[in-house]
Amino acid sequence: MSPRAGKTGPHTLAFVESPVQLLNVLEWAHAHASGAVLTLVVLAPTDPMTRGQLRRMAELAREEGHTVRWEEARGGPAAPFQTVGGLTGLLRRAGRVVLGDPFSRYVQLLLTITRARHLVVVDDGTATMEFVAQLARGERLVRWHRKGGRPGARDLVFAPVSARARRRLTPGTGRQVEIFSSMPMEETPAGVTVHANDFAWTRFRFGPPRITKGADMVGTSLVETGVVDGERYLDAVRTLAKAHGATRYFAHRRESTDKLHRLAVETGLEIVRPDLPLELIARRGPVGRTILSFPSTVVHTLPLALAGTEVRVAVCDIDPAWLTAHASPRAQGFLSGVTGTARDVTRLQAVTALG
Repeated sequence: MSPRAGKTGPHTLAFVESPVQLLNVLEWAHAHASGAVLTLVVLAPTDPMTRGQLRRMAELAREEGHTVRWEEARGGPAAPFQTVGGLTGLLRRAGRVVLGDPFSRYVQLLLTITRARHLVVVDDGTATMEFVAQLARGERLVRWHRKGGRPGARDLVFAPVSARARRRLTPGTGRQVEIFSSMPMEETPAGVTVHANDFAWTRFRFGPPRITKGADMVGTSLVETGVVDGERYLDAVRTLAKAHGATRYFAHRRESTDKLHRLAVETGLEIVRPDLPLELIARRGPVGRTILSFPSTVVHTLPLALAGTEVRVAVCDIDPAWLTAHASPRAQGFLSGVTGTARDVTRLQAVTALG
């Protein structure tokens, strides 16, 4: 049991919906919550791969001495009401709330209930960059790949809750807001405290890894979110794998089975479905001497998790020609910013020789 998971200090309630969010809560607790009583609430999704990774991460959290509460938050029409009702007492007693996705409607609803005076936002990937920018500009909270589109009926119905959640995430009298992140931030909201996440817990707990001679490739869900054309993506993966001698492809938890099957057949790559976030998989090893990625969270996090090793992280830009007709007007600029602000990575030009 970690000495940081003691029984003194303010009661802290954390809400996570993804394995990366849970990892970053553990990083935050390791760095800033010595002595905190931490209850970690998993708002379980329905995706099997995500659920599997969350189960494994929950085991690690318990080993650190934290209490984990698993909520089937999407287990049917009545599940949201049962989940919120069951958490109301905890929310009102918590002195501090940690959350990983301020864009989540579930989390926004829970924020309207809590009386906590200390709110902490940990990374949910590159979306944190957009959240910070929107909060600094006083904008409504909209995920970057949806920005520019017209709000749907559900958006309009939920708008008052979202607006109230954004106000709760704005520092004020008696209300402290903290961001714990490994992402670069061009704009910092007034009054918000920012702490850097350097993946100290990951490096302390795992590794160093055994390094192989070849290259590994990191998958992305940009096709599944409608940003990048599927055929263009397949061609890019094939070209990069051949050029750099990649042999393994670490699938993103949201990548479709059909796409991964095509990748395996048409590129010869071994498809690996990680049971933990990639930062932990890479730190445990074995891992390739070069890790190839498209613009994503890992171009910021892997260099930190693998600090002190000889592993090189290389990122390939997204060619504008790869974007779908439905991609947000914000997409190209956002993806370029993800790549351009990454530290300790090798920049690769976008693959242009595509069919």
